[in-house]
Amino acid sequence: MMAAEIISVTTEEQLQEAISIRTKVFVEEQKVPLDLEIDHYDKLGDTAHHLLICEHGEMVATGRLTYYEEDTAKMQRIAVLKEHRAAGYGRVLLLALEERARELGLRYSLLDAQCQAERFYEKLGYETISDEPFDDAGIPHVRMRKKL
Repeated sequence: MMAAEIISVTTEEQLQEAISIRTKVFVEEQKVPLDLEIDHYDKLGDTAHHLLICEHGEMVATGRLTYYEEDTAKMQRIAVLKEHRAAGYGRVLLLALEERARELGLRYSLLDAQCQAERFYEKLGYETISDEPFDDAGIPHVRMRKKL
């Protein structure tokens, strides 16, 4: 993971790259319906901040930050292409999203983690705050939070 570059999405082409990664991970692999995956935050502007990770010219991971409460970022749509998952991109991506949240003056990071990824987020300082797992697009999730 030497040459990984973090890209702030500012063009329609970059946004489509992010949506393409998410479509492969969530729609094709995990069978999330496309109409649940793509939403009103999937546009350029200041309601959401999208990031991409580029490795040797290939886009390999994406995620976005939306505003949850006045002091809280919601990390969403964190996706790493299957063939790149063992390389640490999820961690790099989440740390970059947290840094963006700090730059925006936010104090907390919130996310809804797939239960199978809960340990990953715990290692990065997130605490589970939901009492029970809940269903999101047919996949069990827990809500997690971290002070930035």
